[in-house]
Amino acid sequence: MKRIVSVWWIVLFISCRSMEPFSIDYIVPASVDFPSHLRRMVVVNNVDNVPDSRLLQKEDTLGVNELVRKTAYYDGIANLVAESLAEHVATSNYFEEVLICDSVLRSGDSIPSESTLSKEEVKELTENFGVDVILSLENLLIKSVNIITFIPEQHIFRGTLDVTVYPTVSIYFSHHDEPVTTICAADSIFWEKYGNTQASVASVAPDKQLIKEIIDFAGSVPVKYLIPDWKRANRYIYTSGSTDMRDAAVCVRNNQWDKAYEFWEQASQSKKKKLQMYAALNIAVYYEMNDKMKEAVIWATMAHNLAREKEKIKLDADSLFVHKLSDYYYITLYLSELQTREKNLAKLNLQMERFK
Repeated sequence: MKRIVSVWWIVLFISCRSMEPFSIDYIVPASVDFPSHLRRMVVVNNVDNVPDSRLLQKEDTLGVNELVRKTAYYDGIANLVAESLAEHVATSNYFEEVLICDSVLRSGDSIPSESTLSKEEVKELTENFGVDVILSLENLLIKSVNIITFIPEQHIFRGTLDVTVYPTVSIYFSHHDEPVTTICAADSIFWEKYGNTQASVASVAPDKQLIKEIIDFAGSVPVKYLIPDWKRANRYIYTSGSTDMRDAAVCVRNNQWDKAYEFWEQASQSKKKKLQMYAALNIAVYYEMNDKMKEAVIWATMAHNLAREKEKIKLDADSLFVHKLSDYYYITLYLSELQTREKNLAKLNLQMERFK
C-alpha cells in the first residue's frame, strides 16, 4: 500500500538549508464502507427523463475583455454517464462483478423530480441481477461555460470551456428499504485554446471528443467516494547540515532508504538542535514510506517541537502567521497530513479486507 511515483532531485536552497522534493502515491479510504462479503454490484440510471436544466436558464453577463460568454447544459446523457460509472467501478477491481442495467427507470416522468428506488424496485433488481449492491445514479446536472476573451497586450484570442458535473448517487443493499447513503458529488474539467482570430477559438475541441471526455469524466467523479483511491503528495527531505545528511541524500537518490535511515539516525543524536530537527523530519518520511504511520507521527512531532523551539514560536494566535518558507510551517503541514493518514488507517484497513 505504498509506492514512490517519481523522484526529481531539484535541490531547494532556502535560508542556508537545502531540501530535495519528490512525490509519493498512497491510498486514501473511501467515504463509504462496503462490507467485504458484498461483492456483486449493478449500476442503474434512475435520473428522470425531464431535465432540471430548463429551470436554471438565465442570461449571461460579459466580463472584462470577454467577447462571448455562453452557459449551456448537457441533458439526455444520463444513461451514458451511468455506463461510464459502471466501467470506472469495474476497472477498480474492488468488486468481483459490476453489471449495468439498461432499463430506463424514470421514463414515465413528466415533471423534473428526484426520487429514490422503491422497496419493490430494490428487491426486483437485486434478485434479477443476483447482486448484493445497487449503485443508482439518481440525479445529474452538467453545466458548461464557454468564454472567448481578447487579450489586448498579446493581440490574441483565448477560448475556454469550463464544465462542472454534479452527479448524485445512492447506494442500496439487498434487504434494505432505503438507501444506505447518498453522495452528492461535484467536480470540474477545463479546456482552453489560443488563436489569432475569434473564430479559431470558438471551439476548444471537436464536439464528439468533448462529449466523450465529459461523459467519461462525469462517470469517474463519484468513484473516489465509493472506492479507496490513490492520492499523490509532495514530500521533502533535508540534505544539508552534516556529512551524515549529505551521505543519506546520496543513498536516497540511489533508492537506498534503509541505508539513508542509518545516517539520519546518527544525525539525530547530534548536539545541534537544527540537525536533530532535520534528521527527525527525514526519519518521519522514511517511516511513512514504509507505511509505519505511528512511528512517522512520533518523529514528525519531534521535528515539529524542535522547529518551534528553534524559531521561538509561541503557541498562540500569532503562530498562525508563520512565514511560509520556515521549517516550522512546512513541518506543521506535514505533521497534520501524517495525523490524518494515521487516523484513517483503521478505516482503510477495513475497506481493504476484501483483498486478503
